[in-house]
Amino acid sequence: MRLTEFWRRMDHHLGATYARTWARDHVIAELGERTVQQALDSGTPAKEVWRAVWLSLGLPASER
Repeated sequence: MRLTEFWRRMDHHLGATYARTWARDHVIAELGERTVQQALDSGTPAKEVWRAVWLSLGLPASER
């Protein structure tokens, strides 16, 4: 998954403005107690980060 696709999905589910804030502030256990932004900045693949976001938001399987 490319970062552009990752951010498109984030914007779709959280809104363009809130997605960036959520990514910067929300700590996710599946990402090693890091935020989305910290995980991406450290090189964690976007697909892996999306899976953690998907779980955290409780999105339907079709959005995985």
